Amino acid sequence: MHNKSKILIGLFLAAILLVACHEPTVYFHYEHTHENGWEKSEVLEYGIPPVSQEGTYQEELALRISAGYPFMRLNLIVDQTILPSGKLVCDTLDCVFTDTLGNVIGRGIGQYQYSFPIKEIHLQKGDSIHVSVRHDMRREILPGITDVGLKISSER
Repeated sequence: MHNKSKILIGLFLAAILLVACHEPTVYFHYEHTHENGWEKSEVLEYGIPPVSQEGTYQEELALRISAGYPFMRLNLIVDQTILPSGKLVCDTLDCVFTDTLGNVIGRGIGQYQYSFPIKEIHLQKGDSIHVSVRHDMRREILPGITDVGLKISSER
């Protein structure tokens, strides 16, 4: 009986570890912008490999911004092509970096990190996505934006 208890406890702990280690993140990658600033003509591109199962996926845009960024917000255009169907999904994000009093709402010191939801997207097994991100600001070159990331998580 003593050995059976040890085996049951061991199986229970192994099951907990398997559940606890489940990471719903399917894709997470940052693209760096140019040192002198993100040019309006510079399109950042991400290639998401085929998903292993059909389902709903949450998309987020992650930004790293230095204290040298001169504005309180950023407008981004996110174009997505779902393959193999060729379906095109376009979104415009209004990324706000300060509260109503002008205080930075990002995490960090000197360089701040932000995360903005894009949308939920339904994918079939084997679908992949090509995503392009560009800024839609009046200024041609935006200083202070160091990295733009894309995160896709499964809704399990």
